[in-house]
Amino acid sequence: MLKRTGSQLLNNLVALAGAVALTGALFWATNAQSIASVSPLEKEISGQSKRLSSSNEEERRDALMRLGALHVPEASRASLPGLSDASPMVRAVAANAVLSLPAAESVSALLPLMNDKDEFVRREAAYALGHTKGRSATTVLIEHLQTDREVGVRAAAAVGLGEIADENAVVALSSVLSGSTKKAEKNVFVLRASAVALGNIKSRAGTPALIAALSNAKFPGDVRREAARGLGKIGDPSAVTALQTAASSTDPYLADVAYNALKAIRH
Repeated sequence: MLKRTGSQLLNNLVALAGAVALTGALFWATNAQSIASVSPLEKEISGQSKRLSSSNEEERRDALMRLGALHVPEASRASLPGLSDASPMVRAVAANAVLSLPAAESVSALLPLMNDKDEFVRREAAYALGHTKGRSATTVLIEHLQTDREVGVRAAAAVGLGEIADENAVVALSSVLSGSTKKAEKNVFVLRASAVALGNIKSRAGTPALIAALSNAKFPGDVRREAARGLGKIGDPSAVTALQTAASSTDPYLADVAYNALKAIRH
């Protein structure tokens, strides 16, 4: 009887040990499968997201650059905290890191940066808004084109409007180029960017301002060249006379651009 009981006990212990081993094996197998199911992309996003909590500004900036370089919505969403970082440099980098989000979401996240105290942040936000192609950014960019105290921000706003290519911006861009705003724009970078933007929008409503800029001998050569190039993109026949005059200019670069613009209109 004792032998039988001892034998049963031994069998029970062996069975229990086997069950424990099996449970452990199942646990580790499940855990390993879970770990294996995390993709390299997810690991990268998670790792860079943790770096955004670093006390080192350069590390946070680098993390945002790496997240932005992944070009996926998940990485851009992980970058959103950077938009409110204490460092202007980090906020500026974050503006570009969120661009893989849907346009509406990107615009919504970026618009608050247009009120940032730092010029560099506002400038990068304006460029980024242009990259979104989101027309809901047009009104804010127009406001900064017309009123921002910093040249770099005004020029970036013009570039952004050209990328969005919303015809609602034509009046504002034309006013800047023609000098009919409350405070006439004199900066060559802003004038040139406005001319480029009008050409990119390709609305005939911008033709008069571009003709005026092309015909203004007091304007710098590069502004007049961009006006001619813009007229070629728009293709409005009413610009032919002004372009013919420019095609005979003593400025060989202007003459060449005007000649090519005429070819574009005639074809």
